[in-house]
Amino acid sequence: MESSDIITFWFEEIAPRQWFVKDSDFDEQIRQRFSDVHQAATRCELSPWRETPEGRLAEVIILDQFSRNLYRDTAQAFASDSLALALAQEAVSNGHDKALTPHQKAFLYMPWMHSESAVIHHEAVALFSQPGLEDNYQFELRHKAIIDRFGRYPHRNALLGRQSTPEELEFLQQPGSSF
Repeated sequence: MESSDIITFWFEEIAPRQWFVKDSDFDEQIRQRFSDVHQAATRCELSPWRETPEGRLAEVIILDQFSRNLYRDTAQAFASDSLALALAQEAVSNGHDKALTPHQKAFLYMPWMHSESAVIHHEAVALFSQPGLEDNYQFELRHKAIIDRFGRYPHRNALLGRQSTPEELEFLQQPGSSF
């Protein structure tokens, strides 16, 4: 499989509405097509892809987005987040994000949004404030507010075996409390 296969699938073959919707059929499609490449990515076997902006983006999508589809509703959905973030940070340091379209940049930057670090969210606000990312910027602000308030995403607590505080439990009863 080539990095271009990931880019074509994510930005051309599927509808943007599929990116963030919980859909078991879509999860199964990703499982059937991309489980092997996901395993290769988690073993850092795709390093040649990192030579191009699109290749780096493909690796980040696999680790950040596909993990959520492959392992939905399990702790493993978040297991590659730190690796995805480190790869994305390196891509930005190398200026690879400058060669991407706004939609592509949004997915390169998504590991910042998924982080449970206030420091990382401070950086995310700057990244998502670029022109063309206005919708993503609003979502980042919502994510950051949760991290600023709780220091973590309460909707992950049960999956990660963390005890929720009474304040978090109250928050989780509110509409839009989880993503």
